[in-house]
Amino acid sequence: MPVDPLWNTPKARELAAQRRPGALIRLGREHRAWTLAALGQRLGCSPATVSRLERSSRVVDLSLVHRAALEVGVPRHVLVSSLAPPAPMASAATRVTASHAEEDPMRRRTLLTATAAAGPAALLPGIDRALAATPTPTGSGPLDGRLAAARELYDKGAHVRLLAVLPGLIADGHAAVSSRRELDQARLSSVYSLAAAVLSKLGSYEQARLTADRARTWAEVSGSPIAAAAAARELAIVLRHQDRTQEAQHLMQMAAGNVEATGLRTEAATSAYAQMLCTLAYTAARGGQRAEALAMTEEARRAARQLPANVPAGRLFPLSPAAVGLYAVGVHWALGDAGAALEAGKDLRAAQFPTAERRARLGTDMARAWWAWKRPEQTAHALLDAYRASPGEVRDRPAIRSIVTELAERHPHTSGVRELHTAVTRTT
Repeated sequence: MPVDPLWNTPKARELAAQRRPGALIRLGREHRAWTLAALGQRLGCSPATVSRLERSSRVVDLSLVHRAALEVGVPRHVLVSSLAPPAPMASAATRVTASHAEEDPMRRRTLLTATAAAGPAALLPGIDRALAATPTPTGSGPLDGRLAAARELYDKGAHVRLLAVLPGLIADGHAAVSSRRELDQARLSSVYSLAAAVLSKLGSYEQARLTADRARTWAEVSGSPIAAAAAARELAIVLRHQDRTQEAQHLMQMAAGNVEATGLRTEAATSAYAQMLCTLAYTAARGGQRAEALAMTEEARRAARQLPANVPAGRLFPLSPAAVGLYAVGVHWALGDAGAALEAGKDLRAAQFPTAERRARLGTDMARAWWAWKRPEQTAHALLDAYRASPGEVRDRPAIRSIVTELAERHPHTSGVRELHTAVTRTT
């Protein structure tokens, strides 16, 4: 379908360059001679909402932006340009070399030492800056290998180190998509999905929402159903934490349906589908929908039977039958049935999980069930297992950290509690 000449005019190009998607929507609406009420009726919202959308300098609801842009005919490539962060600006204090952009080496080493000691919170402002204005590309080499290394940091629970490299990955990802290749667009989506995952884990939900939204945008542009599923999952997790369970469920249902529509001809697609079902099951459980949660868990088990116990390296959704079993622990816990959660996890062993993050997750999920079952000693020992697998999974997650604090306050003489509390507080 040919692009309307409107979108090649200087005005449209200027609005896209100024990162004003709302103004582009207004341009399209006025071109069609539609009133605010007419567009609002098509979108299922009030004229006032459409007016705010068109006037806002900040994207609040990416889904609404996408729907409005589609209604008024904004081409996808024009919309994506308007949603991209501002172009990078190299400061005078920054020296760009052939391999990377860095400040004075001594100052940089001092900064890294200080931020490592302070924990993940010290690096969150750097993520804010990278999201507001894309940093200067680092030129540090192929993105694939560096993205894989960043995923390894996530899998190890090395949150501080991951936060430190994310701004550079975001910068280089944006530099790569100038190629307009779908593969590069999918890679950038994966960078943003990874950022959303670690930010959600740390409780930084507003930042996670923004990165998940950007992951969805670039996944849609790339046309990759796997990248789209990953981005949808991260956004659903954020929505769940923001008590927007119905929206999260709807999003995951669409994501699962889109992956299923591919025919599930490969293990990668099957693992993505099973992962969507697991996330949907846990989301339903957090919303108190017992029948739906248990049905989705069982469906995920059936899908995962086709998957190997040992997941191949590099798979975006490293799901296995044991991983579905671990989700079942979380589903029963979320439904308020600690006994069923403990039963679901009784045969799971750390050796069944290939990454430190998943091994630690086994410990933290079992600990939550033991804590709900009012068993402080078992809780402490499960958290110690998690800490030994990956300290960051206990130390950096606010919900788990609060259990450690409560254990120390209420059961200071219980076996394992003092050792756990000392270990966690010593490293922060």
